[in-house]
Amino acid sequence: MTEIILFSAPGSCSRVATIALEETGAQFESRVVRFMKGEHKSPAYKIYNPKGKVPALVFGGEALTENVAILWFLNEQFPEAGLLPHAKTAIEKARLISDLNFCSSTLHPIVTRIRMPQFFAGPESIRAVWTAGCEVMREYFKLVDDRLANSPWWYGDAWSVMDSYLYWVFWRVEGAGFPVGEYPKFVDHARRMEDRPAVQRALAREATMTAQLESERLNFAPPGPPKVI
Repeated sequence: MTEIILFSAPGSCSRVATIALEETGAQFESRVVRFMKGEHKSPAYKIYNPKGKVPALVFGGEALTENVAILWFLNEQFPEAGLLPHAKTAIEKARLISDLNFCSSTLHPIVTRIRMPQFFAGPESIRAVWTAGCEVMREYFKLVDDRLANSPWWYGDAWSVMDSYLYWVFWRVEGAGFPVGEYPKFVDHARRMEDRPAVQRALAREATMTAQLESERLNFAPPGPPKVI
């Protein structure tokens, strides 16, 4: 049996890869990266991910980083899991990659500005960063909401890891004051994602990691949305 290890952190985008692995049914080990202890920048962790981020997948002794690459790799390793639709042509494959990159390259940076604006500005400008992030995100949430208007999942009737990535984006900003209620189809999508057994197992893994970090006093909890002054 191939050894599979996923380096993760609770609440981070490593949740997307965790859900994907749970959907495959493969046995894998979750290893928590203690950001509050600086483990993500340690030489021991940078062996797996020189960029000092999560996730990092170790599959049969080989390390792979970046969610898009990890999800594409898992789709090819476990085709029976249906992580992505079958692509017959080069342009169809490119469109699948484009969709995943929409989450990683377009949505994810905006998520960070909404969820953790203090990383980008001093105290006097945090609210401005958060507000700007929310305004930019509105266009993309409407795009997703419109896409889901006539189908349950991003690719119609078939679930895919694209839905897992969108779910993480939704969850991350929902807890940061973004008005998700204005996008009812996206809200419904998130709630249905939370009903999936694989998602529940992934969340249980995160809960275990959170409890472990709390016991070590190393859990990181981002602050809530900035207050109006």
